Amino acid sequence: MASEPDKTLAERRGYHHGNLREVLLEAARRLIAERGPAGFTLSDAAKLAGVSPAAPYRHFKDRQALLREVALQGFGELGRRLGAAAAAGGKDGFLSMGRAYLAFAREEPAYYAAMFNTGHPGSTPSGDDPGFAALERAVGQYLGSTDPAKVRSAALLVFALTHGLASLSSPDSIATPGGLAEPEHLLDIGVTALLRGLSTLT
Repeated sequence: MASEPDKTLAERRGYHHGNLREVLLEAARRLIAERGPAGFTLSDAAKLAGVSPAAPYRHFKDRQALLREVALQGFGELGRRLGAAAAAGGKDGFLSMGRAYLAFAREEPAYYAAMFNTGHPGSTPSGDDPGFAALERAVGQYLGSTDPAKVRSAALLVFALTHGLASLSSPDSIATPGGLAEPEHLLDIGVTALLRGLSTLT
């Protein structure tokens, strides 16, 4: 009998026809973490999952469809984390959300890579995304503004700053070899200064 480390993902997950999709998504996440979104094929995912090369086509028409689903899962998980951070953060919810975003990028590199490097948008700041909606509420509360255009612009700037710091703080960042030190501290300084400046504008 195979030892646990030697088992395929399908064997570890008690594979049956009903959970093929979940097994393949887990395999894709592992491959993305190891090789990046463009570094594997659908056959590679099937091999790691321990199923036949034809099996993935029952749920995904091609590799891009598999990547898109991983990205959508990532946006869902990020949205849950941001919502929880906003609820716990009180008046400074936008700072708590920023730290949660940085933690997500650090702890879930496969999701993060799939979300922003597959060429297939899921729930993004330009769409109906609960995480971004929570950020807009937190930013609007801080600014004391109910102007949708002003709040949205401010939230997009906060998102851009947060996303940039998350990308630069990655150990694999080419722009900042070895990652960026103390991104949470830089985020607090940058977002606070940004929103204070915006609060003075009409």
